[in-house]
Amino acid sequence: MQAAAVIGKDVPFVLLQAIADQPEEALRKGLVHLQTAEVLYEASLFPELEYAFKHGLTYQVAYESLLQERRRVLHAGIVEAIEQLYPERLVEYIERLAHHALRGEVWEKAVSYLRQAGVKAFAHSANRDAVTYFEQALEALKHLPETHEIREQAVDLRFNLRNSLYPLGEIEKGFQYLHEAERQAKALDDPRRLGWVSLYMSQYRWVTGDSKEARPLGENALTIAETLKDFPLQVAANFYLGVAWLSAGDYGRAEDILRKTVQLVDGERSRERCGLAGFPTVILRSWLAFSLAEHGDFDEGIAYGREGIRFAEALDHPFSLAHVCYDLGYLYSVKGEISDAVRLIERALALSREWNLAFLLPITAGFLGHVHALSGRVAEGLPLLDEALNRLENIGLGFLHSLLLIQLGGASMSADRFEEAHAMASRALNLTQARGERGYEARALHLLGEIAAHSDPPDIQTAGSQYSQALVLASELGMRPLIAHCHLGLGKLYRRTSDGGKAREQLAIATRMYRDLDMRFWLEQLEAEMRGLA
Repeated sequence: MQAAAVIGKDVPFVLLQAIADQPEEALRKGLVHLQTAEVLYEASLFPELEYAFKHGLTYQVAYESLLQERRRVLHAGIVEAIEQLYPERLVEYIERLAHHALRGEVWEKAVSYLRQAGVKAFAHSANRDAVTYFEQALEALKHLPETHEIREQAVDLRFNLRNSLYPLGEIEKGFQYLHEAERQAKALDDPRRLGWVSLYMSQYRWVTGDSKEARPLGENALTIAETLKDFPLQVAANFYLGVAWLSAGDYGRAEDILRKTVQLVDGERSRERCGLAGFPTVILRSWLAFSLAEHGDFDEGIAYGREGIRFAEALDHPFSLAHVCYDLGYLYSVKGEISDAVRLIERALALSREWNLAFLLPITAGFLGHVHALSGRVAEGLPLLDEALNRLENIGLGFLHSLLLIQLGGASMSADRFEEAHAMASRALNLTQARGERGYEARALHLLGEIAAHSDPPDIQTAGSQYSQALVLASELGMRPLIAHCHLGLGKLYRRTSDGGKAREQLAIATRMYRDLDMRFWLEQLEAEMRGLA
C-alpha cells in the first residue's frame, strides 16, 4: 500500500511490481487483500492492469506513513522503472517522470523532465501548469554544479517562464524572470541569448505602453538575428517591431513588416512558435487585420483575419484563436458590421475565460462593450468597458490602454454622461501624446470634438478645433474611416451654425468616403443627416 501510494492515486501494476520488491504471487495476494479491504480497486484492465485508491485520505495516510528517505528511494526507483518499461513512450509519461524525478531528488533528470513537461503543457495552452513545471525545474537546477551548460539552462528556463506567464497576464512577474535572464546571459557573453533578452525586453516595453523604447530594442534583436542567421529570433524581432510601429500610428510601416514576416512563416514553418506565446502564422495575420482596419483596407484585413482563424483552428491553439478573433472583430466594428463583430469578439471572450487567458480578457471584454455601445446597447456595453479598464490597469497593460479609454469615453457620451466622457477622452489624449501613439491621439481628438459638439449647450468653437486637429492627423496617417468620421462631425457642426454650404461640402465628402469604404452602418446615419439638412 505504501509503495502504491508513492506511485500515485492511479497505480499501474507493472510499476508497482517494479518497485514493491516482492515476488509476483505475494504481490497479487497483497493486492487482493487491499481490494477486499476496499483500499484499492481495479480501475482498468486494458491496455494494462491498473489500480486506483478508493479514498484520497487513505492514499495520503499511506504516503505520509513512509519515512522521507524511503519515499525518496521509491520515487527514484519509479523513474528508472518507467524508463526501462516504456523507452519508446517517455513523452506519454513525461509528467510522471517529472513528478518522481523531483521527489526522488534525481536532480539532473528532474530538470530535463520538468522542462519537457512544461513545454508540453505550454503547447497545449495549459499555461499555469507550464509555469509550475518550469519553476520546479529552476529550483531543481540549484542542486546541480554551476557549469556553463547549467547557466545556459537557467537562462532558457526563464525565457520559458516569461512565455508561459504572458497569456496569464502576469507581465511583471515575467519581467522579473527576464531581468534575471539578462544578467545571466551577459555573464555568459552569449550573443544569441542576449538577442532573445533584447527581443523580450522590446515586447515588455511595447505591452506596457512604451513603444518608443520598444523599437530600438527590437532593432537590436533583429540585427543579432540576422548576424547569427537565427530564424526564430528574426521572426519574433520583426513581429515586435511591426506592432511597435502600429502602436505609434505608423500603420504603413507596420503592415510592410508584418506582411514580409507572414511570408517567412508560411508553408512548412507554419507550426513553429519562434519563441512567442502564440503561433506567428496566426498572430501576424491578427495584427495585420487590426492595422488594415485603421487604414480602411477592410477586404484585405478580412482575408488575413479569416486565414488566421483557419490556421488557429487547425493548430487547436486557444490563445492564437482568441487573439485573431478579437482583432478581426475589431475590424468589423470599425467597418460597422456589428453582428460579425459581436460574433467574433464573443468567441474570443469565451476562449479567454475558458482558458484563463488573463492577458486577453480585458481587451476582449472592452471590445465587446464598445460594439454593444455602438449598436445602441449602451447599458450592456458600459459595465463591460468599466470591468475591462480595471482589469487592464491591474495587469499593467499599456498597448491598448488609450484605445480602451476612448471606447469607454464614447460609450459614456452615448449614455449622456458627458463629464465622465470628457475625463476619459482627456486622459486618453494625454496618454497618447506622452507615449507617441499618434493614431489613438487622432481618435482621442475626434472624441473630444464629438463631446463638445453634443454637450448642452454645444461648444461649437472647441468642437470645430478638435475635429480639425483630428482630421489633419488622421489624414497624415491614412486613417480613412476616421477621416470620414471627422468630415461627418464637421458637417453636422456647420449645419448647427446654419452654414449650409460648408455642411453640404463636408457631408458630401463623408458620403463618398463611406460608400468607397462600404461602411453602410455609418452611411445610413449620414444619409439621415442629409435628409434633415434638405
